[in-house]
Amino acid sequence: MKNVIITGASGMVGGLILQECLERGDVGRVTVLVRRTLGITHPKLREVIHSDFTHFEPDSDFLRDQQVAYFCIGVYTGTVDRERFRQITVDYPRFFAEALLAASGPQLAFCLLSGQGADRSEKSRIAFAKDKGIAENHLLGLGFERVHLFRPGFIYPVTPRAEPNFSYRLMRWLYPNFLSKVYPNIGLTSVQLAAVMTEVGLRGGSLDTYENRDLRQHPRATSEAPI
Repeated sequence: MKNVIITGASGMVGGLILQECLERGDVGRVTVLVRRTLGITHPKLREVIHSDFTHFEPDSDFLRDQQVAYFCIGVYTGTVDRERFRQITVDYPRFFAEALLAASGPQLAFCLLSGQGADRSEKSRIAFAKDKGIAENHLLGLGFERVHLFRPGFIYPVTPRAEPNFSYRLMRWLYPNFLSKVYPNIGLTSVQLAAVMTEVGLRGGSLDTYENRDLRQHPRATSEAPI
């Protein structure tokens, strides 16, 4: 059984990955790094309150003996200023991955929730694309045995939630009623994405980078009922 560590477990995708990991027989322990308690109890679960994702103590025991990491922290474009967006998108995964590498070694599998359009040339004028590309490049260069980068398009939230702005509220209506039928590869459901990420992290996958089409065509995604 594998030990798993998750960031962003209070979010839409990270929460679904946490749920599946707690239910799976091939997972022995699940460590979550959160800013505030999730209010969940489970024999497999270890909850670590951690407020500064740019700093990890080198002797932190919760970073040791991990086999799979899921980095699911993200922020919506336009909800924070440029510097804060870059810190969350680039610095957070960087410092977390470097601390894990030092504590658990290169045999760990690192899974990053990236995004469609990530630009590894790092030349895009779009902050989202450029910063996601920088984050991907850094992870690929660290020397982990496995790095998997997941680039979904629109993520349809199966569980109701408060949308961050009008465009997301509009997409929530358009996706199941129109877009998913006319442009099926424009996105996928949160359940499909979480299922693929969980499976690839724990059992491996044939790709380093999973674009939205790859995610939708993965057996775990096709086994989940699409919208």
